Amino acid sequence: MILTEGSILFARIDYKIEGRQETERDALDSMEYLQNIARERYLMAGIFGSMETESVDGAMILFEAKDLEEASEIAQNDPVIQRGFYRCEVHQWNLMLLSEKETH
Repeated sequence: MILTEGSILFARIDYKIEGRQETERDALDSMEYLQNIARERYLMAGIFGSMETESVDGAMILFEAKDLEEASEIAQNDPVIQRGFYRCEVHQWNLMLLSEKETH
């Protein structure tokens, strides 16, 4: 996918559920799920917090979907959402400004 002003993606914002701690297996299952999605469509994912101190309190994923219904289905099928470690919100995201990449 080539992003241009006017492109539409979907943003999934994850919020950690207090008192729930996923295992390394849960995190790996989620990563594998997202990698499979990324093979089929544009996807970027990142966390809120610090991997070094393991203080992760959420995440954000930007990805392609045909509509909000498909985007919500993709979000809800992630193992960390299904297993109740995070809750998520899914929003349509309209790209309004795109900077030009500088090379040095």
